[in-house]
Amino acid sequence: MGATVISNEHALDGGPGPLGATYGKLMMWFFILSDALTFSGFLASYGFSRFKYIETWPIADEVFNHFPFAHGVNAPMYYVALMTFILIFSSVTMVLAVDAGHHMKKNKVAVYMALTIVGGFIFLGSQAWEWKNFIKGEYGAVETKGGSILQFVKKGANGEYERVALADFALVLPEDRAQLNRNNGFWFMEEATIPSHSINEVLQGFKADESILVRTEIINAEKEKTVLSREESLKRIAETKYVVEGANLVRNEYGSKLFANFFFFITGFHGFHVFTGVMINIIIFFNVLLGTYDKRNSYEMVEKVGLYWHFVDLVWVFVFTFFYLV
Repeated sequence: MGATVISNEHALDGGPGPLGATYGKLMMWFFILSDALTFSGFLASYGFSRFKYIETWPIADEVFNHFPFAHGVNAPMYYVALMTFILIFSSVTMVLAVDAGHHMKKNKVAVYMALTIVGGFIFLGSQAWEWKNFIKGEYGAVETKGGSILQFVKKGANGEYERVALADFALVLPEDRAQLNRNNGFWFMEEATIPSHSINEVLQGFKADESILVRTEIINAEKEKTVLSREESLKRIAETKYVVEGANLVRNEYGSKLFANFFFFITGFHGFHVFTGVMINIIIFFNVLLGTYDKRNSYEMVEKVGLYWHFVDLVWVFVFTFFYLV
């Protein structure tokens, strides 16, 4: 009786399984599917909130209008578009790495993997810079007792209303200021940091400069925030309770608080995926240099991490569309 030979290839690198895919690739597709459902739930929740509070939702062109080394230049969406291009280009280099792996070209795989890693790091650094500007803010605003956000504007040389920063009109008064927390206020009143200006300094400065008006968070028929008359502005400013600078999980100078909550959570969750992908790419990159996949006579591991990277890029397209374009 002849002996039966049983193949014992590694499950992650071995022969075809269901639908002709190896076990490792099949598991990667299962993970991508489950993660896609997770992101779909997050974005659907964002969409419902976005249209429920459509009249007070921040205008993306006003929030994401910064560009590195161009302080004071209004560049709406330019840097976000550049970030998106870099991430998509990194997906192209990943495709080239996978193709080079199919042809067993070790050096080309290493080069394209390195370019993909660099692209991932640039995107992460860009996202961190964007977070910094979002958290810090540029102009500042005030929040009323009812929770509404009031911004400040004045007519520019072209006759259009332009944002005015608190520092441009707030007075500097001899006041003793302490950080508001639960020990020196009510249990529900707390500040993460002390604002640059007190409520009284903002109020007195506003009253002293009659050219400044209040802009509410309500979007009018012209798709712009509503600017009040001087008389209406004085009435609304009297309801001020907090000075708001930048955005956090509690207050948001740009408008609806939910916008900041969703922004931090969804872009942060995606950023974590990009960071994870970069770390995995680095591991695969060093394995390529060590000749691990040449010894296995297969670069399937590069293909599997490529599937994950393409998924991360595709998710960003949807995040970009929901947060920045809609």
